[in-house]
Amino acid sequence: MPAENGSGPRTVQVLQVTEPGTVRWVDVPSGSLADGCFRVDTVASGVSAGTELSFVKGSNPALTRSWDAELGLFGPGTGPASYPVTKLGYMQVGRVVASRDPNVRVGECVAATYGHATGHDVDPMSERYVVMPLGTDPLLGIYVAHMGPICANGLLHAAADLVGAGATDLAAGVRGRRVLVTGAGVVGLLTALFADYLGAAEVVVADPTAARLSAARALGLGTVDSSAVDVGTWVKRRWRHGPGDRGADLVLQCRGQAAALQEALRALRPQGTVVDLAFYPAGAEEVRLGEEFHHNGLRIVCAQIGRVPRGLQHLWDRERLSAATLELLAARGDDARAHIVTDLVPMADAPQLYADLAARRRQVLQAVLTPES
Repeated sequence: MPAENGSGPRTVQVLQVTEPGTVRWVDVPSGSLADGCFRVDTVASGVSAGTELSFVKGSNPALTRSWDAELGLFGPGTGPASYPVTKLGYMQVGRVVASRDPNVRVGECVAATYGHATGHDVDPMSERYVVMPLGTDPLLGIYVAHMGPICANGLLHAAADLVGAGATDLAAGVRGRRVLVTGAGVVGLLTALFADYLGAAEVVVADPTAARLSAARALGLGTVDSSAVDVGTWVKRRWRHGPGDRGADLVLQCRGQAAALQEALRALRPQGTVVDLAFYPAGAEEVRLGEEFHHNGLRIVCAQIGRVPRGLQHLWDRERLSAATLELLAARGDDARAHIVTDLVPMADAPQLYADLAARRRQVLQAVLTPES
């Protein structure tokens, strides 16, 4: 079959970590577009700085330890960190330039997770994508395929923790409750927006960074500066339920540091739950399980995006979590665009961005790589 217009062989650039501390664009050839697939040119590619820098710095456990997917266990590594890292990132939006999939039309924007690249051929049989609704800001699509579902899944775990397998309503875990979100990065702010949008009685975000707290306040959220006060004491003085019963009804832990998990435990009311959305590349010496965790009978639930709560698989999947994300963005997308997306970076400048972030010469909340104008 002769190649259709725009569907012949081409070369795209893919952002790779070629060795520790080095990020480069690498030319990668692709053949003609296969039947059933569609081709996109990238219009926005969101940077998940915490996770991606763990590959740049060599601290991600996947680089040095083996993962047994069947047993669900990490094992000791057998050699040095494995490079290159050929896929970096999971928040992409592409415009369809050629299609051999009858369900996807040329000109549509799709959210996907193919990693930082100037373009990509999407195989619907093995790759997930979401067609963006007409009228939606394409840049906000960086949250639709993966990042937004991560946050929505945290709310779903909170609902399942409270009402069990009857959690058909994403709001069930936060509606009317006092919610603390630890960490005002992208995950924390989107999760807090979800909780606020879904009817929490009060949402407070804890973080030590002034700029991030300012973003949270601009989104209409309460804040507490964890560099200035003890968050556990602050929360328990603020929220009293009864004698000997103070603290947050729920903590959504979104900061990838063990000290933040300990902070979350200290802020909970007795028999409360921390729903943990964070990724911890290091150890957890600061988590003192003999203190509040033990004496207050607390729970820690990991809301990992690869799994919805047990018993809810027939009701909830990644598609439904993406739909919930689109609903949130329809209501609060302008605010997210104004206060969470802080840096638009030309793709050519991406290697320097990662170098600056790794060396702490630059701080971003949400950086988005965009094609040259």
